Amino acid sequence: MATLDSIAYYLLKKVARAVREFSLIAPGDHIAVGVSGGKDSRTLLELLLRGVALPQEEDGAPGPRYRVTALHVDGSTAGLPNLRPTLEPWLQAHDVPYEIVPIEVGEDESLPLDCFRCAWNRRKTLFQAADRLGCNKIAFAHHADDAAVTTLLSLMYKGRLETLAPSLNFFEGRFFVIRPLILVPEAEIARYARAAGWELPAELDCPRTATTRRADVQRFLHSLNGRERKAIRANLWRAAREAMEVCPTASTEEIG
Repeated sequence: MATLDSIAYYLLKKVARAVREFSLIAPGDHIAVGVSGGKDSRTLLELLLRGVALPQEEDGAPGPRYRVTALHVDGSTAGLPNLRPTLEPWLQAHDVPYEIVPIEVGEDESLPLDCFRCAWNRRKTLFQAADRLGCNKIAFAHHADDAAVTTLLSLMYKGRLETLAPSLNFFEGRFFVIRPLILVPEAEIARYARAAGWELPAELDCPRTATTRRADVQRFLHSLNGRERKAIRANLWRAAREAMEVCPTASTEEIG
């Protein structure tokens, strides 16, 4: 039976490949890891804390380590589940610098927030916290299946072939959003979570998670057998990369 360490070793190879292929992490980076509390973001944080192999410096000596800070956006003030009681002890056990910041919601916002406004406000809060802490990169835990679902959603509802960018440049290089798990299938993350023995009660999930378009597409992909799903995921990734440049690009999004 595979151990947590052996699974982590396997996953770190795929993360290191993504880091090399898309230039996601460089020596000296200060990375804010967006920790939602689910299996994906927990796995990402633990893998980055274990250490991702970085390219060596020109003189052949290993480069300096990157730094990691965990950031969790608390949505309880907006009527979402309060994850602090379960998430904070886990963060403390890892001896990692972390902050739990309340979601910033404008006075003109009506509650409960719809999915778009919730995501926008969460990202705004996260960006502001990362900027205040001096982080030059923000790591999200989107994985290979997320990229496939995004591609299908874009094709069906926008008529465009787009996917999640492994790296995205914000504010003329002020910081980058990176996705180190972009080459890792969700099933492998779930395997890691089972080995870690995490208890993630369903009642702590967003109550709207199961009723979104994204959830519908996820259910469709999961209805296929493993071999078909793997091939479809690879085809969608290849097609989207051929249709758009996969590299850091300037963003017009503003934090506010």
